[in-house]
Amino acid sequence: MTRPALEIRSAAPDEMPRVVSTIVAAFVADPPARFAWPSAHDYLQAMPVATREFAGACFEHGTAYASADLSGVALWLPPGVAPGGERLATMFRETAKPEHLDDLLAAFARMEQCHPSEPHWYLPQIGVDPSAQGRGIGAALMRHALARCDREQAVAYLEASKPDNVPFYAQHGFEAVGEIRVGRAPPVTPMLRRPR
Repeated sequence: MTRPALEIRSAAPDEMPRVVSTIVAAFVADPPARFAWPSAHDYLQAMPVATREFAGACFEHGTAYASADLSGVALWLPPGVAPGGERLATMFRETAKPEHLDDLLAAFARMEQCHPSEPHWYLPQIGVDPSAQGRGIGAALMRHALARCDREQAVAYLEASKPDNVPFYAQHGFEAVGEIRVGRAPPVTPMLRRPR
């Protein structure tokens, strides 16, 4: 039996708090996030701020894609729009576990260096509320954004923050282009997708 198509839409700027909450729920066991903030209290305090700094610009461009009920979201930055790197670094300095800070900042610097030199769509964060996982929401979010990339003949780029996610991205045409390993920070896999 085929599932009905899921409605994917652009989240409105006033929906940012709900979108950020979905990312916070989805990333609760994310290795890099929990490396930065190992305690639940610190994670729940800092992750919403980090998400807004890292990917908040997508709301200005209408590229915060979401399921109709906001249980799944994909925060895409269009070509020429960069994540808030310096603001994010400042936030890490103020909130991250001090003994992890140098490795964390170095890992994010490497992530910036791994971006393609050509114009590209960048996916800083995609996540589905754990209570809604397994329903195809993540795949629908990917198909929605990648259809636009294909129409525009644009490259798409992301970093897989845990090895378990690499096959999901590969199913959508992304290929690993290396691995970022810095000190004790969890490894991150940069992935690139050429338009179809």
